[in-house]
Amino acid sequence: QVELRESGGGLVQAGGSLRLSCSASGGTFSSYVMAWFRQAPGKEREFVAAVRWGGDHTYYADAAKGRFTISRDNAANMVYLEMNSLESEDTAVYYCAANQLGITPVADGYDYWGQGTQVTVFS
Repeated sequence: QVELRESGGGLVQAGGSLRLSCSASGGTFSSYVMAWFRQAPGKEREFVAAVRWGGDHTYYADAAKGRFTISRDNAANMVYLEMNSLESEDTAVYYCAANQLGITPVADGYDYWGQGTQVTVFS
């Protein structure tokens, strides 16, 4: 069983950048597909990006393509989400998630979740 903890959220002006980090402990990190989801107030949790076990394959939601980059460091048990050109619509709680089966944009497909980190984009 893996435990996940996000960090790096905060308040940022529209057009700015943030880098979210997620640390993993308690499992074999390289055996997990890692993903980022987000949830805005009053909305369902939505997929943002995912990266396969070796980091060689990534998958993005349309809203993230071209602006966000997911990466992982298996030696450090870390996964990152680099977010650029942030917009007010990106305001949400961002969650790190993991599974051992494969990349999926469906939240129910992930077994492990962090507590979330708040990202607020202001104009």
